[in-house]
Amino acid sequence: MALVVICGQPCSGKSTAALFLSEALKDTESKLTVRIIDETSLHLDRNQSYANMTAEKNLRGVLRSEVDRSVSKDNIIIVDSLNSIKGYRYELWCLARASGIRYCVLYCDVEETHCRKWNEERMEKGEASYNEVIFEDLVRRFEKPDKRNRWDSPLFELWPYKDGIEKSASAILDAVSYLTKKVDSKTHDVKVLQPTIATQNARFSEANSLYELDRATQEVTNAIVEAQSQALGGPLNGVSLGYGLPTINVSRSVGLPELRRLRRTFIKLTGQTSLSGPPPPSDADSAKRMFVDYLNRELGTA
Repeated sequence: MALVVICGQPCSGKSTAALFLSEALKDTESKLTVRIIDETSLHLDRNQSYANMTAEKNLRGVLRSEVDRSVSKDNIIIVDSLNSIKGYRYELWCLARASGIRYCVLYCDVEETHCRKWNEERMEKGEASYNEVIFEDLVRRFEKPDKRNRWDSPLFELWPYKDGIEKSASAILDAVSYLTKKVDSKTHDVKVLQPTIATQNARFSEANSLYELDRATQEVTNAIVEAQSQALGGPLNGVSLGYGLPTINVSRSVGLPELRRLRRTFIKLTGQTSLSGPPPPSDADSAKRMFVDYLNRELGTA
């Protein structure tokens, strides 16, 4: 039915705005199905996810893939993340267009100094926050939405520091009205995006592949860590991942830091290969086969 992109600087009140918007939508007579997609719901740590450009690119791919699988004409998806890159907001807009649904952006407009103060307060309280280096980098690279861009329109603006955030805030009420208003031949202020032939035939297969690759390699890594704990540091021979999948054969004990390094290298190599050859695997089993073969080559003779 609709895709809502929450946008704003780090620690600008986005999650609170997403929650109030979700509650306001559920309070309507339509009894809508609303889902919030964010880093927490996908078990992603914010500092690890923004630690470097590669990690951030992977994060956006995982979020985009989850959005792609979730959007439909029967629900409203709220993407609660920084969504700070205009090119990324364009990609989300394309997903909405491909699904033939409504789209809007809810922007939390807060000055950098206030965001910085809120982040420091969260850090002092032991709450979820950004470390200082990551925070400053994200603030520096933030690209403010512009309602003249189709992927930033319609744009509903909140000012959390000045006005606070309430379920009755005018921006939230306006967004609810836009998202739930009945559309007929006389309706001119609500736009339902129409898919093109290109968007109907291609639905960001790269994003799906990245998500499956990330999930599958993590499952293999977890299996190795679990098997090593049971083997008490001895060699791993014939660790099974399931029917039809190759077995893991590691001739020595491998620490978690090394496994993580190998996993990152494998994902990077797979992505580079897809630029000039076939795309990365789009299903979990294929990704696991490739990763196990890679690990067996790298670690089997060490």
